[in-house]
Amino acid sequence: MSKIAEKIKELGIEIPSPATPVANYVGFVKSGNQIFISGQLPIVDGKLKYAGKVGSEVSVEDAKDGARICAINLIAQLNVALDGDLEKVKQCVKLGIFVNGDPDFADQPVVANGASDLIVEVFGERGKHARAATGAGSLPRNTAVEIDAVFEV
Repeated sequence: MSKIAEKIKELGIEIPSPATPVANYVGFVKSGNQIFISGQLPIVDGKLKYAGKVGSEVSVEDAKDGARICAINLIAQLNVALDGDLEKVKQCVKLGIFVNGDPDFADQPVVANGASDLIVEVFGERGKHARAATGAGSLPRNTAVEIDAVFEV
């Protein structure tokens, strides 16, 4: 078992089958030595776990958990892109975190840490990344958070 697979198991994470895109796009694109992963939602067992505005309808802690779930779903897409060999990851280059917050909500970085922390836990030094944590007026399916990523392999 690879070191990354061992770490995922140690964290008690089961990598799900990736979600099927719901529109005219694909879950990931390989370009040269990079993999671009489409925005992932906090979907567990086919159901959206957190919907609504962060700050009034969804707590910061729940949104942070949602970001963690999004990161697990990013890893699921990455796992398929790499034919199950996550050891091929050289670096998580960037995460883009979109938070469906109230107009005055300003804790996007706290929510984003749910994903960032998991990526670093799983990939170690290779998981340290650049990121943008952005507030959004709305997101698909009224999700509380959506995250996309770029990985170097």
